[in-house]
Amino acid sequence: MEYRFILLLLACFSWPVPNSEQVMAGTTDHYYFVSNEACWQMNVSLLYKIALWTSSLGVIALISDFGYSQNEFSQRFLDGFYFVVLGIGVVSTAVRYIENYKLIARKVFIFDFLSVCFTLWVFYLFLFVGVPFETDLLLENPIWVRIAVFTTFIREFSEVKFNYKRTVLNPAQLFVASFLFIILLGTLLLMLPRATHEGISFIDALFTSTSAVCVTGLIVVDTGSYFTDFGQIIIMLLIQIGGLGILTFASYFSYFFRGGSTYENKLALRDITSSKTIGNVFSTLKYIIFITFSIELLSGLLIYSSLDRGSFASQYERVFFSVFHAISAFCNAGFSTLSNSLYESEFRFNYALQLTVILSFVLGGLGFPIVANIVNYSNYRLRKLFSFGRNKVGYRPWVLNLNSRITLITTFSITAIAFVAFFVLEYNNTLAEHRGLGKVVTALFGATTPRTAGFNSIDTASMLFPTTMMVFLLMWIGASPASTGGGIKTSTFAIATLNILSLAKGKDRIEVFGREIAAISVRRSFAIISLSLLVIGLGIMLISIFETDKDLMDIGFECFSAYSTVGLSLGITGKLVNESKLILIVIMFVGRVSMLTIVIAVFRKVRRKNYRYPTEEITIN
Repeated sequence: MEYRFILLLLACFSWPVPNSEQVMAGTTDHYYFVSNEACWQMNVSLLYKIALWTSSLGVIALISDFGYSQNEFSQRFLDGFYFVVLGIGVVSTAVRYIENYKLIARKVFIFDFLSVCFTLWVFYLFLFVGVPFETDLLLENPIWVRIAVFTTFIREFSEVKFNYKRTVLNPAQLFVASFLFIILLGTLLLMLPRATHEGISFIDALFTSTSAVCVTGLIVVDTGSYFTDFGQIIIMLLIQIGGLGILTFASYFSYFFRGGSTYENKLALRDITSSKTIGNVFSTLKYIIFITFSIELLSGLLIYSSLDRGSFASQYERVFFSVFHAISAFCNAGFSTLSNSLYESEFRFNYALQLTVILSFVLGGLGFPIVANIVNYSNYRLRKLFSFGRNKVGYRPWVLNLNSRITLITTFSITAIAFVAFFVLEYNNTLAEHRGLGKVVTALFGATTPRTAGFNSIDTASMLFPTTMMVFLLMWIGASPASTGGGIKTSTFAIATLNILSLAKGKDRIEVFGREIAAISVRRSFAIISLSLLVIGLGIMLISIFETDKDLMDIGFECFSAYSTVGLSLGITGKLVNESKLILIVIMFVGRVSMLTIVIAVFRKVRRKNYRYPTEEITIN
């Protein structure tokens, strides 16, 4: 009990005093023991709450520090408050492990231990080495204090237990609400004075935040010149969070830090991540995060190696360009720090850069389950290759499932057809300035980027009319399901096409690769197609009311691009009035979360009925 008594004194809380009856009865020892135990638990719980709230205030202080210009007094106040946060955080973490030493067995103990050591190192540097906050040494840079404050917040926030209740929000409502929250938070961050050079209106900040979170890429102000480095970092983080989804980050890291999750939480995550069973929900999340960061790291390195040093004023700019475009490419966002995207004169002939970007957004557009399935299939092939017949089996396992096969075949078929069409149609137009391999790479880029990537290596407004019509179709089809891209999805387009072939052959069901496609999948596909056309058509009609001087082709292109979260434009986005921008914001949001998801979130599910009405055909055509 001695260590508890000492920690209790440090917490500066009062002790309860026994009354006269307890003294006369001789029960003071038991009273003190019980009271001390209860007081300890109460004070420790209060300490944890104080640590959580102070670390939360520390994050707000960080935002204020980066977002606003500080005078000498306010900067010193913030610096002092940072150390208060760090001190309380170290004490809270130490008490947590002293109170329950079994927590050492958790995986997160390594993170807690290293972060506390890092915090103590920061204390040592700033309090005992040189003059605090008045040195330019690398190790004593104030950025380390800010990193320590953020890790303190992660430690404290990860201990909070969230129990999801389906009676409050169903999975569809939770998914929609998470995107709304991040969009509004991003809007406020982009409106901070130090996020832009000249300030930004609420509508433009909301548009940019929505475009980043919904990984669209449409912009009303130039990203590279209008936003500061801080503002561009905010956009990059919004793209990353929007591409994966805030629930993916929050759920997996909550599971990692706490080592478990409730049954209700797992049910919700299974619906959101499309996992087949509850047991593999977190392994799916781990796969998603691992695949994302691995591809983005590789893409960043390849982009960095393909860049010319003379194109950048400093090493930092070159590194930041690589990181920003790696994240933007894999998340199919289409944001670029270049005014004309990859059509800038110094980059339009950098074919190594274009190939890297193509590879990144194609992998991001395939979908996480597809990429994971391809990895599993590759492992199976490698094991079979190096087994030399020792583990030979009589059948080929169903490693590459039906979903993967349909998605891959549809993706490569559409890409091949679009590439040939783009190459032929634009050979003497937008491809005229390229030679040999350059024409092939640029044509491939032009054929793949409309399917939700949003980068452009040509002047989009200069495309021929047939090419523009093809881009309309490619944007509408979009990427694959469970990916970072938008559109109606390749699987939806494939099911619609297979349904036409089945009807032409007189079949009453859709069969492919020895499997029958479930009726619910067919129903969802046609619901998605109908809802997409409804949203896009309504958007075109409303914008045409406010933009009487704009061409209908340009408006339609903008709406298709917004719904499919593509980001390509014919050059009218920044010239739209605020009412049209708000309409595009809604279209981008609906396209990202899916209109079907919103409908499911709004309508209440009916219970299954134990009866069926007689079937009757409706006259069609």
